[in-house]
Amino acid sequence: MKGQGTLNIVLYEPEIPQNTGNIARLCACCGASLYLVGRLGFSLADKYTKRAGLDYWDSVNLHRADEIPQGNCYYLTTKAARKYTDVEFKPGDFLVFGPESRGLPEQYTNHPNAIAIPMVSGQRSLNLSNAAAIVVYEALRQIGQP
Repeated sequence: MKGQGTLNIVLYEPEIPQNTGNIARLCACCGASLYLVGRLGFSLADKYTKRAGLDYWDSVNLHRADEIPQGNCYYLTTKAARKYTDVEFKPGDFLVFGPESRGLPEQYTNHPNAIAIPMVSGQRSLNLSNAAAIVVYEALRQIGQP
């Protein structure tokens, strides 16, 4: 499956509606497609999801799927040695983020395309919507968009 936007953000089983709403707004503002994969921890009609996304929802190229789309995927995890800044992103890439409480399953955290945002030792993780914004804008910078 080829992505619809310049970039594709994939949220695998997201749990917190405000994070998904914030990421939807990010997608609307930078032209990325948003894929919501698997079981959601909330309803898309949730008032917190809608409020976080404000009036940007109509501008989001939103997809629901049971599985992570096929394509050039990068899997964001705190367990990877490779930094997101060491990747040469290309249009159509998929940036895959896991659920807030547990991250991606091991099959993705051990994948050759697993990447991480460096953090101070001893900290668990960044907020999902913050992590998405960091990586999306680095990818957009590299590919010259928007």
